[in-house]
Amino acid sequence: MAGKTVREIMSKDCVTVTLQDNVYEIALKMKQHDIGFVAVVDGRKLIGAVTDRDLVVRGYAEKHSGSTAVEKVITKDIATIDPNTSIEEAAKIMAKNQIRRLPVVENGELVGIVAIGDLAVRGSFEDEAGQALGKISSDKTPVGAR
Repeated sequence: MAGKTVREIMSKDCVTVTLQDNVYEIALKMKQHDIGFVAVVDGRKLIGAVTDRDLVVRGYAEKHSGSTAVEKVITKDIATIDPNTSIEEAAKIMAKNQIRRLPVVENGELVGIVAIGDLAVRGSFEDEAGQALGKISSDKTPVGAR
C-alpha cells in the first residue's frame, strides 16, 4: 500500500460543465450520474466546481431560476491535487480543507477526481479518511468552502 498515488485511485470519467451551461443542466447531470459535485471546465482547464449545496444555497435559496448561469453558483478557488501525490497526502488535504472531493489537475487540466470514499476503501488510510469525513460532516463551514 505504501507509495500509492492519487493517479491509481482517482475517477477518470469526470462529469463536467462549462460556463455556457446553466443551473438546470448542472442539476440534471447530478441526477443522471447520482453525484453532488460537478467540475467546471474551459476545454480541459479546471476553473471551478459546483456542488449540490452550491445549487441550493447560491441558486435556489437566492431565487435563481434553472436558466441561471453557472457563474452565479460556481466556487472558483478550490483545492486541487497533482496525480502523483500520495494517497496519504490527499487524505490530509481533504481533512485540512474539510472537503469530500478533490479535483486532480495536471498541467492545469482536469484529469480526475478523488472522493473521500476512494480513500476509505483503500484500507491503510481508513483512519485518515474516517477522521476527515468526521470533521467534514460535523463542520458548519460556509458554502463554497467545501
